[in-house]
Amino acid sequence: MNEKNSDEIAYRRQAFKLFDKGKSTTQILQSIPRSRPWLFKWKRRFRERGWKALDSFAKAPHSSPQQYDPQVVALVLRVRRRLDRARVGMVGARAVFLELKRERLCTDVPAVSTIKRWLRDAGFFQAKTEEKEAAYYPAPQFAQGLQYVSMDWVARYLEGGEKVFCFHTLDHLTHALCQSISTSKTTDVACRHLVQSARELGMADFLQVDNDAAFTGLGRNTRVFGRFVRLALYLGMELIFIPPAEPKRNSLVERVNGLWIGGFFDKDHFASVSDLKKKRGKFLRWYETYAPPSLDGLTVKEARRANVRRRKLRTSEADSLPEALPLTAGRVHFIRRVCERGRIEILKESFRVSKRLRGEYVWATIDLPHQKLSIYHRRSDRTTAKLVKEHPYKVEEKVEKLRPQFRRPGRRVGVLQIM
Repeated sequence: MNEKNSDEIAYRRQAFKLFDKGKSTTQILQSIPRSRPWLFKWKRRFRERGWKALDSFAKAPHSSPQQYDPQVVALVLRVRRRLDRARVGMVGARAVFLELKRERLCTDVPAVSTIKRWLRDAGFFQAKTEEKEAAYYPAPQFAQGLQYVSMDWVARYLEGGEKVFCFHTLDHLTHALCQSISTSKTTDVACRHLVQSARELGMADFLQVDNDAAFTGLGRNTRVFGRFVRLALYLGMELIFIPPAEPKRNSLVERVNGLWIGGFFDKDHFASVSDLKKKRGKFLRWYETYAPPSLDGLTVKEARRANVRRRKLRTSEADSLPEALPLTAGRVHFIRRVCERGRIEILKESFRVSKRLRGEYVWATIDLPHQKLSIYHRRSDRTTAKLVKEHPYKVEEKVEKLRPQFRRPGRRVGVLQIM
């Protein structure tokens, strides 16, 4: 039987016996705790099918108006393989959807979710499974007076095949946004965007990024800091690198990336990069009127007006930045997950933490003035963060003092206050 509820089956059987004996509706409902509509439904079915009606009818429709011809499924798979062989372009369900529409390969183009299901069934990818995360993640917590921003980039292809990179910097307090568009994501491009962010949003106290080479500037040698890190330190910013391969830790700016793609890029056509740059103002004007859930009904524009003014990088200061940036005194932070050997990796170097903390997240801070690496751990929201390990971190080059114009008195806070 389709019905798995044994009590339900027993009530139906009892009702059928009483139907057979010619009992009235009132008499039957006195002995069966069910409603009159329920009784009338099963009385009708008993009259139509007899005792065979004891089983529930199948709930699936006899025919599906949305069922696609197998040839459409085969076409989708062929398009996916063709996109995979192409030198440029995306290969996901949305890319297949856009290709079907652009080339008019079928009259009724399946939805992206349908295409995704067919691709998954064909083995092109596996469904993501959400892992239960037992380890506590020490997300940064800052007082309102500090400016905490996140930076990230997202790549897309124009219709002609040219690849573009859109950099976003987001203020966590007001959700104010700085955007720049480029045809590459080199360190120089990332540095230009950082300068633009400092001029538009203000010089952040803490800047969170992922571990992309444009940000880390990693080369062959260890303890050699790239231009992006040097620029942030020169401007008095403290970098926070999230764990590798965990973009969800930068969720606020990742959400803006999604807004830009779904709310702007996928809704228009761009003949060139200059055309994209010319039209991007539409998105930025719309974004000012956007009210993120965390702003309690305020739009981004209203939140910016309601909060303190930021100290912005002046044009003269931006123009006078040295080409060869020195290594400036400051701190660089890393959130890392301890491996099975009880170690973490920072800028291509492995450091011992503790095997007791395997699978746990730790916060590691390079303190350049004091030439040390300090590692902190917090087990949960209910506990306090503790220093668990220190390593010497000597750098060969001279560490210069922060320029007076970039000092922000009272802004330096201890790591234990941030975690």
